[in-house]
Amino acid sequence: MVGSDGAMIVRMLVTIPSFALHGIDAVPCDVEVAVQSRGLPRIALVGLPDAAIRESIERIRSALEACGFDPPRHRVTVSLAPADLRKQGPGFDLPIALGLLLATPVGGGGGAAGGGAAGAGAVQPGAPNPGEWMVAGELALDGTLRPVRGAVSMAMLARARGARGIVVPYENGPEAAVVEGLDVRVAGALDEVVAHFRGALSLRAVPAVDVRAAVAASEAGIDFRDVRGQAAAKRALLVAAAGGHNALLLGPAGCGKTMMARALPGILPPLEPDEALEVTRILSAAGALHGGRSLATERPFRAPHHTASTVSLVGGGAAGLPRPGEVTLAHHGVLFLDELPEFGRSALESLREPLEDGFVTIARAHGSARFPARSIVVAAMNPTARGNRRGGDRGAREESAYMDRVSGPIVDRIDLHVEVAAVPIRLLAAAPAGESSAALRGRVAAARAVQRARQGEVLNACLRGGALDAHAALDTDGRRLLEDAVEQLGLSARAYDKVRRVARTIADVAGAARVAPEHVAEAIQYRVLDRAA
Repeated sequence: MVGSDGAMIVRMLVTIPSFALHGIDAVPCDVEVAVQSRGLPRIALVGLPDAAIRESIERIRSALEACGFDPPRHRVTVSLAPADLRKQGPGFDLPIALGLLLATPVGGGGGAAGGGAAGAGAVQPGAPNPGEWMVAGELALDGTLRPVRGAVSMAMLARARGARGIVVPYENGPEAAVVEGLDVRVAGALDEVVAHFRGALSLRAVPAVDVRAAVAASEAGIDFRDVRGQAAAKRALLVAAAGGHNALLLGPAGCGKTMMARALPGILPPLEPDEALEVTRILSAAGALHGGRSLATERPFRAPHHTASTVSLVGGGAAGLPRPGEVTLAHHGVLFLDELPEFGRSALESLREPLEDGFVTIARAHGSARFPARSIVVAAMNPTARGNRRGGDRGAREESAYMDRVSGPIVDRIDLHVEVAAVPIRLLAAAPAGESSAALRGRVAAARAVQRARQGEVLNACLRGGALDAHAALDTDGRRLLEDAVEQLGLSARAYDKVRRVARTIADVAGAARVAPEHVAEAIQYRVLDRAA
């Protein structure tokens, strides 16, 4: 192109595919870098970037100099497309820097032609096409790469879009490698990435992770045999695990409620490969893959403190796009709410929809995000604020006042209300007894296999409408028994359906094809708080 003064205007455009994290999902975002030889030297960044992205220009300048590259001396426009999607986070540092170097004419004042930096010089024949690779990474001032959130979601997006592969920092390589069928390359610094795309070297490939083998090698934590006594509570948690039901443990302090809740993940079936990948994706998006872990191989167990805020429980954030909360981090696992009445009222009320629907939608002015939240919620509470019961009218008033801290709709959404008694001293001193977690896991797996053969991947706790009527049909005696319970206990329509679902699970645990009156009777017994009311 020729300018008005007759001088040649050189304009180069490079596009580097990357991604923006929207909740736990990766959204495609192309980093377009246009370098024009005419005009005052400046870098214009457009496309709704947040503060972290706007500050990336200074980090990129320092990283370029540290790696032996000259900062751009041209008029540069960096566009994050699509322009109407708000972007956040430092993961765009690497694709922006790479685009600047690949778009700047070598020897034209913007590259490191003739310098000693790796990757200096022109693009060699056979070099990888940057448009076929998805790139993300945060730059340190010395040019080294730091990990970013959402590498698993990025890898899944790249595979879905048919990309050749992805380039991420070393720390993100193992977690991205859990996605099969994708070439994952890792780098430690900016100059290595530039050299890769100029054909001077090939970045190290990360071998794929065998998800099924990694999950099979995981081990359970607390064994149910170590819990002294509490046969009725163990039975209730077996039913909860078999059908995916929520449970509330009500009993005095020190009777083993917390220990049983922590042992519950050990009797759940091992994660399926797709479940392990989904849990890993959630942890990756939340930046919660710690300790060098690349894959979630065990059912998650989350136990937020009772001072947790509404945002920390269900997700959200003061600025930018929403982030997942504890109810999502516990997806496919257990969310334990110890000292239930001590949680803030608004925080507990925010759990109504996740408990009912299995997902949570967070809406903000800049956009909304939907997070999965299908976990077994186990709540525990003492009968009074003192931790134990006290007889007489005063004790009854204390129990009622303490229970009033939890709203009726929340209690109604919990399938099993289990009364846990204090453990006699003779049992505390006795040797461990009862079924082990391995044996209970086998019974849970057998019950879930029956459900899967009958109704697909839908657990009994999720049966609705016609499916519930078809798979949890009651005979005449069972229907009459449940009708009497509804009249005497004042059960709601929601509690009526929950009793039917729990009865169906009890029948599955027993190996019964149909729901019998004794299964209905046991399910009614798990409505302790309805009986108290």
